[in-house]
Amino acid sequence: MEEPAQAAPRVELRAVAPEDDEFLLEVYASSRADEMALATHWTDEQKRAFLRWQLGAQRADYERNYPGADYDVILVDGRPAGRLWVERTREGIHLLDIALLPWAQRRGVGASLVGELIEEARASGKSLSHTVFITNDGARRFYERLGFVVTGEAGGAYLLMEWREPNDKAARAD
Repeated sequence: MEEPAQAAPRVELRAVAPEDDEFLLEVYASSRADEMALATHWTDEQKRAFLRWQLGAQRADYERNYPGADYDVILVDGRPAGRLWVERTREGIHLLDIALLPWAQRRGVGASLVGELIEEARASGKSLSHTVFITNDGARRFYERLGFVVTGEAGGAYLLMEWREPNDKAARAD
């Protein structure tokens, strides 16, 4: 007997607000859980302080370098589930960051949000770019399935990826 198909979750965005700070720390911490598991000599309080410091540094960097970017909380069926940071310029769309709590992963949420950015890029004729940590093979494969190609490296730690139309001659030449 087949299991009934689950309904697609309702995905919405809302602007980050000051009261989201602890939630955003939870999202950031979940995205760094594998790294923090290796820090066996740190207490949980030390790990949390380190993650809070890193999240603050990341936010300061994004706000300095991408002052017009949209920073949103991802809501899944009305429940805070992650964050999305996107910069839109005349030249293109840059997906700065997307992160989901574990319970919201593998439910089509990320693919839906990136799919909306792809449609925006297609409709506007703009490029859509993203960076992926060089050792994150899962993320690389995810973006490649959506039509992104590797276009270079950034600082030795990140792969530069860009979405390309499937019929784009430059994409086929890569």
